[in-house]
Amino acid sequence: MAAIIEIPTKVLTNSSSQQKIPVIGMGSAPDFTCKKDTRDAIIEAIKQGYRHFDTAAAYGSEQALGEALKEALDLGLVSREELFVTSKLWVTENQPHLVVSALQKSLKTLQLEYLDLYLIHWPLTSQPGKFSFPIVVEDLLPFDVKGVWESMEECLKVGLTKAIGVSNFSVKKLQNLLSVANILPAVNQVEMNLAWQQKELRAFCNANGIVLTAFSPLRKGASRGPNEVMENDMLKEIAEAHGKSIAQVSLRWLYEQGVTFVAKSYDKGRMNQNLQIFDWALTKEELEKIDQIKQNRLIPGPTKPQLNDLFE
Repeated sequence: MAAIIEIPTKVLTNSSSQQKIPVIGMGSAPDFTCKKDTRDAIIEAIKQGYRHFDTAAAYGSEQALGEALKEALDLGLVSREELFVTSKLWVTENQPHLVVSALQKSLKTLQLEYLDLYLIHWPLTSQPGKFSFPIVVEDLLPFDVKGVWESMEECLKVGLTKAIGVSNFSVKKLQNLLSVANILPAVNQVEMNLAWQQKELRAFCNANGIVLTAFSPLRKGASRGPNEVMENDMLKEIAEAHGKSIAQVSLRWLYEQGVTFVAKSYDKGRMNQNLQIFDWALTKEELEKIDQIKQNRLIPGPTKPQLNDLFE
């Protein structure tokens, strides 16, 4: 059996217990439905060294993830203290009086006593009980950021989660939140990759002790046209110079920027490759080239039609 790779961690400075988040997480966004594949992938990931598992109420993957984690715990592959499990509050329950019960429901589905991190999935609220994706704009309600965040803080106080944070929040949305928060968000999980480098948002998060977690780190997850990262000739050259893949170059770049990220591969070989990024570095010239990559957002937002002011 290959040696387990020790994944470095970052301290969540805005969490009361100074939680440590592994820099690489295993994603479980909703394009899998087969429970067995999920279970096998999660068990394999744990054997390889993955400890951070990212899910959401909206993904439909909490149950399969929970069963896999329970099996890994029962087999003694890992202890609960070593795991870091993140889930997210969906927009239908993004209301002050629904937050605690939404988290309790996620915990029950995951068969866990507590989460390590609970995130507000989007800075949006829609009609309770009406799940649809994309979200129908007519179903949107005003988002009570102060009331919802107080309920998130309550989740923390009663021990349902060890840290709280947000996802898909722009600088402006974070500023609104910080103006009403008693406890600052520990994490903001957003799209970030070589073709959407989020410089302004990163600077703001750094200044406020908020750890950034990148989703779509390889710019996968939408089928629009060529992948500006994975099909980039300049990145191919950099990868070849290091004897690495473009994916590894992309993840190494994220690691060097001091962010954490959630990658999703259920392929045993690729899972392992995603961990092989800690014993080499990009050169100054390579970083300058990466800086020049044309930037545009891949994931425009969860509503139909799109909202103009979602990301400002």
